[in-house]
Order: sequence, then C-alpha cells, then structure tokens
Amino acid sequence: MSTANLILDKKQTLQKIRRIAFEIYEHNFKEKDIVLAGVDGMGYSFAQLLQKELEEISPIKVLLVKVSLDKEAPSQSEVILDLPIDQLKNKTIIVTDDVLNTGKTLAYSLKPFLDIKVKKLQTAVVVNRGHHSFPIIADYVGLSLATSLKERIEVLLKGKEAGVYLS
Repeated sequence: MSTANLILDKKQTLQKIRRIAFEIYEHNFKEKDIVLAGVDGMGYSFAQLLQKELEEISPIKVLLVKVSLDKEAPSQSEVILDLPIDQLKNKTIIVTDDVLNTGKTLAYSLKPFLDIKVKKLQTAVVVNRGHHSFPIIADYVGLSLATSLKERIEVLLKGKEAGVYLS
C-alpha cells in the first residue's frame, strides 16, 4: 500500500457499508428475508459485513451466498454458487462486489439468478468507478469515484490496512 493513496480509511469504509445496509433495509423493509450473493473475494467479504449490519439494524433474516467465477475470463467460466439455486427462488437477491468498473464481473455474476424466478435482483458495490461497458448500474453504492482507466482501485475489508486505495 506504500504507493497507493488512501481514499477511505477503515472507519470511513465501514460507515459507507453501514449506510448501504440502511438503504437496503429502507428498500426492502417488507421482506422477511433477503439473499446477499457476494462475488468471491472482497465482494463476499463486503456481503459478510453487510449481513452483520443488516442483522443489527433490522429484523430481516439474511442468507449469505458465495458467487465464484473467473474474473479474468468470466464469459468462459462457470458461475458457481455455494448453495443450491432452488433455495433462492422467489427471494430478493442483492449481488455484491467491491468495485464496479466496467460491469463485466457483475453482469456475469447475475447469470445463475436469471434461470430462476426471483422477487427482486439488485446490486451493491463499495466503489463505483463509472467506466461501464456493460448495462450494469449499482442499486447501492458506497462511493462514486471518477478515475482514469489507468488508475486502480483496491478495497481492503480486513486487517489494519482496511480501506479504499487508489494507485
């Protein structure tokens, strides 16, 4: 992290996640349960933190699902969920990832949920960079950040160096 610029420290990042949890609750307050489907890696860590916050502030039961795919070649990889897809029918599903850049990862992460009937399908990200090449817009965003294509955003959600970094 020595060459990266700190954008949000750990406390600020956790505040953004808590605010997203409140937004999710506001838009889904009638739901008894929701599914947080985190993209493997920081997207799943984000989902875990959201689950904790939602369970603190609301009566909503949160089911956590890990979405695994090859982020480098998502169109050529299988998208795998760590729960049977039948358990997610007729649920409100929020797919989470750390950074929304082009929208490619989130677009392919939605694939398994398109094969079943869902009540609502939403997306949440910690940082939206806005370089969208796919028709993906996050429903819940912690921070929108204007960056150049050459710059890199890294979200760390664990440890002393947790935060959002720009390099």
